[in-house]
Amino acid sequence: MKKYYLHNGVESSGPFDLTELQMKQITAKTPVWFSGMPDWKTAGEIDELQSILKVAPPPFKSAVPNPEPQPESKPKKTKNKIMGMSKKTFFVVILFALLIIGSFVLSFIEDYRKAELEAKNHKTEIENRQFLLQEKEIREQKERIAEQQRLEAERILKEKKEVLTQRLSEIQIENKEKQNLLEETNNELAKANQFHFFRTENEKKNEINVIQTKLSFLKDELESLERERNQLNLELERLQSKH
Repeated sequence: MKKYYLHNGVESSGPFDLTELQMKQITAKTPVWFSGMPDWKTAGEIDELQSILKVAPPPFKSAVPNPEPQPESKPKKTKNKIMGMSKKTFFVVILFALLIIGSFVLSFIEDYRKAELEAKNHKTEIENRQFLLQEKEIREQKERIAEQQRLEAERILKEKKEVLTQRLSEIQIENKEKQNLLEETNNELAKANQFHFFRTENEKKNEINVIQTKLSFLKDELESLERERNQLNLELERLQSKH
């Protein structure tokens, strides 16, 4: 006995025999398939199913009086509205609102960038001021140190000059004293060479030798003082050229 499958357009069901198929109340347009068929067919195309097909009567046509022709009225134009506004008005409003929002956003971004730039410029200005103040402080400190060094050098130079001048004065005094002493010693030598009673020749020679030794010593001291004076004068000239 053949078994039939039905399809409702979405999924298939079955298999059914003729009795079960008759209970399904299929119509001539119901898709049916059984084993051996190459493809689905409608129930109206299968002979053995003609007897179980549900027959639907044709629609009843009642006599309807012809209505009197009415004057044609122009169809009302229906306008699609959005939020109570026409599409054109709605889109214009939206565009205007977007322009306003965009201008506010651009203004906000511009103000933010301007404030950020001003903050950076202010920070840079503060850093530059601090740098200039530090440079000024360093320069003033260097000037103070240089001034202190200059004053110290002048003080040392002045002290050296005073020491040299003082020593030259002392040399001048010593030189004068030794010149006087040398003159006195020469006078003594002259007297020693003269004849004296009650003095032997040896005593004369001894006296002359002592006086000559004294003269030699005085001359050496005078020469030493002269060399020292010359050196001090050179040193004093050198210091004065530095001033």
